[in-house]
Amino acid sequence: MRAVTTLSVVVLASAGIGHSVMASLDADIARVDPFKDMKNRPRAGHGMNVLLVGTDGRDKITEQERRRYRLGGAPCHCTDTIMIVHISADRERATVVSLPRDSYVEVPAHVDETTGQQRAAHPIKLNAAYAEGGPQLTVRTVEDMTHLKIDHYLEVDFISFMETVDALGGVRICTAQPLKDSYTGLNLSPGTHQLNGGQALQYVRSRHVDVASDLSRMKRQQRFMAALIERAASSGVLLNPIRFRDVTRAVLGSVRADTGFGTDELLDLGRAMRNFSPSSSEFTTVPIGQMGYVVKGIGSTLKWDEARAAQLFQSMRDDKPLGTPAPSASSGPSASPASPTPTPARPRGPVPVTVEVAPQQIHVQVENGTATAGLARRLDAALAATGFATNRQPVTAARHDVKRTVISFDPRWDRSARSLAAALPGSELRAVKGLGPVLRVTAGADFKGQARKVRADDPAPQGEPAVIRGDEKVC
Repeated sequence: MRAVTTLSVVVLASAGIGHSVMASLDADIARVDPFKDMKNRPRAGHGMNVLLVGTDGRDKITEQERRRYRLGGAPCHCTDTIMIVHISADRERATVVSLPRDSYVEVPAHVDETTGQQRAAHPIKLNAAYAEGGPQLTVRTVEDMTHLKIDHYLEVDFISFMETVDALGGVRICTAQPLKDSYTGLNLSPGTHQLNGGQALQYVRSRHVDVASDLSRMKRQQRFMAALIERAASSGVLLNPIRFRDVTRAVLGSVRADTGFGTDELLDLGRAMRNFSPSSSEFTTVPIGQMGYVVKGIGSTLKWDEARAAQLFQSMRDDKPLGTPAPSASSGPSASPASPTPTPARPRGPVPVTVEVAPQQIHVQVENGTATAGLARRLDAALAATGFATNRQPVTAARHDVKRTVISFDPRWDRSARSLAAALPGSELRAVKGLGPVLRVTAGADFKGQARKVRADDPAPQGEPAVIRGDEKVC
């Protein structure tokens, strides 16, 4: 999510600022060689593919900013966000595909950067590729998974993100629901908000706003990227050399890029994208086939839908738009009238809450923590009716004075626990190492006999990737 700022370089370059200005800023870019000694790479397609990587750079944050924006703890030197940005060959469209950091992947054989030892190919989560083998292993893993040739690599950290947003004068975000996360300090009421750099960092980092966790966070990151493009295009920064220089310097100050992505490439791309706008961009997430895919020694991961993902990346190789093109200027009252679209019927009953892991994949043992006879049996039946895989054998807990229902879970099954908690509002989550894949629910006096309906989030219904244009994500 810090990497979203790098896309603004492409947009801001369209100001047509001279080569000398850009060349003076080129020296600020730290260089990395993610393509060193790479062999048997995918065949190049049409257009350009840029791998954007957001890294944890909190070691460069001031102590005051750490406290204000809840950036405590040690830096993990890992990738929080990974995106592929495809720039079309005609430079009139950008496709942004988010790759969940907890995606199940198999990294190729490599030398571990930490131990210096040769490691055979093995399964890990996608964000762990950076920790084991740096940018090179990250690029190799993404190419192996997508069969897309990565043309350029850009890496951005906290500092660049915050300074870029501040240099633009803030970014406008709107939300229909309150967004509150005690971990990051995010606290937004419904409505429109102008976020400064630190607030924007809270917005894109928050993982505990709702039960969908990382998937919801990626959607907010995409929404923020669209808003960032809109702000750059509408604020006049593209026509103001001083502001352009300041914003570009903020972006490039904490960027690492491959040696081939320099001044000339930025200028050529910028000149070709003078008319770039949010409607020229489209956003999606790689299709997920199975959430909560458990791997021994790794924990809960997200497994891609191989068939649908292959279709998505083939479209990118062929340089085709993923979604419906934006309406042309000619469409409107003068266009031929279309048949009216019937209004879909509103579903009856409460709408299920969207969660990360399907209830059918979550195994549950229920126990009674009160003196009320039959309470555990009613809770077991309520969860089973909602789709959870209860064992239908509720037991009596050691304690009989539990007031608040408790969900005990192994930390490796945290996504399953959050999904179960969504069905039992007000319940307490309690991590217990070594508990294993079966979650334990201790019924408390607060349980009133019903469980809320939940369903797994399907980012690509009806077999197609869910694609949204940038102008559909801004306020």
